[in-house]
Amino acid sequence: MSVTQLVQKALPNLDFPVLSYIDSLFRPGADPEDQPVSTFIRPLLASESVHPVPPAEVDRICAEAQAAWDKLTGADGTAAAGGATKGPAKLDQALDMKRQELKSRKQAVTQVVDIASVVKARETQVNLKALEKAEAKLKSKLEKRNAKSLYEGSKLMEAQNNKKSYEELFLEVNPLNAVGQSKGKSKDIQLENIDLNFGSHRILSSATLTLPYGRRAGLIGRNGVGKSTLLRAMALREVPIPQHISILYVQQEVIGDDTPALDSVLQADVHRTRLMAEEKELNEQIGVLEKEGEDLAKRGAGAGGEEDRAALHAEVRKAERKKDDAMARLGEVQRLLIDIDADSGPSRAAELLAGLGFTKEDQDMPTRAFSGGWRMRLSLARALFCKPDLLLLDEPSNNLDLNALAWLEDYLQTWPSTLFVVSHDRSFLNAVATDIIHQHAERLDYYKGNFAQFYATKSERAKQQRREYESQLQYRQHLQAFIDRWRYNANRAAQAQSKIKILEKLPELTPPEEDDIVTFKFPETDKISPPLLQLADVDFGYHKDRMLLKGVNIDVGLDSRIGLIGANGAGKSTLLKLLIGELQPVRGQQTRNGRLRIAYFAQHHIDSLDLTVNSVTYLQRMFPGMTEQQYRQHLGAFGITGMTSLQLIGTLSGGQKSRVSFAVLSMQRPHILILDEPTNHLDLEGLDALMDALNQWNGGVILVSHDSLFIHTVCKELWVCGEQKAQKFYGDVDEYKSLIVNGKQTMRPTQV
Repeated sequence: MSVTQLVQKALPNLDFPVLSYIDSLFRPGADPEDQPVSTFIRPLLASESVHPVPPAEVDRICAEAQAAWDKLTGADGTAAAGGATKGPAKLDQALDMKRQELKSRKQAVTQVVDIASVVKARETQVNLKALEKAEAKLKSKLEKRNAKSLYEGSKLMEAQNNKKSYEELFLEVNPLNAVGQSKGKSKDIQLENIDLNFGSHRILSSATLTLPYGRRAGLIGRNGVGKSTLLRAMALREVPIPQHISILYVQQEVIGDDTPALDSVLQADVHRTRLMAEEKELNEQIGVLEKEGEDLAKRGAGAGGEEDRAALHAEVRKAERKKDDAMARLGEVQRLLIDIDADSGPSRAAELLAGLGFTKEDQDMPTRAFSGGWRMRLSLARALFCKPDLLLLDEPSNNLDLNALAWLEDYLQTWPSTLFVVSHDRSFLNAVATDIIHQHAERLDYYKGNFAQFYATKSERAKQQRREYESQLQYRQHLQAFIDRWRYNANRAAQAQSKIKILEKLPELTPPEEDDIVTFKFPETDKISPPLLQLADVDFGYHKDRMLLKGVNIDVGLDSRIGLIGANGAGKSTLLKLLIGELQPVRGQQTRNGRLRIAYFAQHHIDSLDLTVNSVTYLQRMFPGMTEQQYRQHLGAFGITGMTSLQLIGTLSGGQKSRVSFAVLSMQRPHILILDEPTNHLDLEGLDALMDALNQWNGGVILVSHDSLFIHTVCKELWVCGEQKAQKFYGDVDEYKSLIVNGKQTMRPTQV
């Protein structure tokens, strides 16, 4: 049993990054000076508080781990893993250096040297086994460094979350005493010299963050560049955003419980909830004080002695002061409630939920009754309800269907405060963004306008930078040519020296940054005779008394380019599963050509990947029989190039994992690709590559997607799922979205 397995058995709930890091510590090529057992394994086991590991068990695991470490590094007297031995190796025979020198001199004088033979001889002197070991050691170090970075990053995220409740985190980021303090203060964000890391990975270096109040900025950049990390840092004020600016970050789905959906949205505004509770408490307190004052007045009327009357009078004054203080605070609380428009809360919450697809009946249902995608919609509704000064959204379109996305685009176009959204959906950015911020090369570049304007401006900037670079390069070459020609000429030496000084004073010339071209490629498929894949008069329901789809007739061939659209829960993914045979019709017939090969990209494809191995190893396991170089070439066709193919899959970004999944699909050499939300994690470059690859491929495609541009580019026909039907839509995706915004299409949530 490996050390990783030993620790995992003792601590079964350890996250993948921790297990990955342990695995990296106990690999061949480890530094014998390290002491991972005492510095990491033992403290990790001892720190478990929920299910403590007995001390004797800790000692046993550490003893086995130390034995494994000693064997790995050769500390037990055996050769270190990989065959390495301690100390320098001895030569087979003694080398007489003087004799060797005389021999070399004699050969140089008396013989003609064959350069090719010398080079060949030098090449054969390389110890190929030693070189292979060195490369393996380098590969091990890289994987260890990646695992450590992932582990440190996971610790950072865990420390950020720290298992705090939503209310605790909300009040920590947005203190209650800050309510009403922003009047007269600027809500523009202008921060300079920002440095940001994720674990050991640098995200930003001396960057400038500029977000004018009321603008809607889209943050774009390649997978793994650190966009989500920047949003998290802003949400926790690790980036020094002024305290009077309220912040809300939509990151995770609502935890399901018995709270009705409408109440869940109302409770999201912690300031409103706290102030309304305080208002109720103050009203009760004032009522008690008023009754207390009346009782004291009655007692005072019947008091006989002067001392008794004086004492009662003092109590009356004390009660009146308390009442006055409570009345003053009540007035302040009511003013704050008016400022945040608390009375309109229920109607605003209901309107938001309705826009995101929740009917009146759905709004009264407990949150545990909804599936994960609809809980994410609840999270979005909660954030919109709070109306923060700065709203942070991370890929909001990933959890929405076209219906909800069309509504959200329309709603955000009138968002009154600042919006900062990470998205790879160009249609969404074109509809919503007033500015684009491009994160790359540890900096932030700013562009006015939506994505289409950004793309045009960026292309023009790149051309201008290239022209300036070539002009400067030509000027330098001209100076250098003059210097080289005349610097040793007595008549022109002074001029040459002057040119040298000019050249030395010129700033360092760096070539403009070139975008890496990403390409995907699916192998040409062989022709087979139709019909390939059909559903005829198919009915299906997960419950016999409630059909989800009725009378479905669809034919998928090699020339098919079909896009399925409709609300979540309308049966789009179910229809795909009926086509691949994962689900069987209740009635009707599914027909499949016996020679047909189908490749299926599931919506949650990442769950099917083995995160503990690298991409090359994963392909080797799935499709044995090829060389490592062939696997790496295949991965390279999907943008997994260089050392990225040797990183653990768990350390890759979501978009890189998607690329690995596409590489796996293409290895199946399919006739038909069935894709369920394939664009969710892809960056813009990956999305372009996927669209180009699908358009060049000669097989059939049927897909589900919320990305309007992707559907428009790839699909030749649209089918709408809804009201138990799947039928052709005679129009394009923009026409369908217009129907949604105008209320002519409905949507219903999927319930668990």
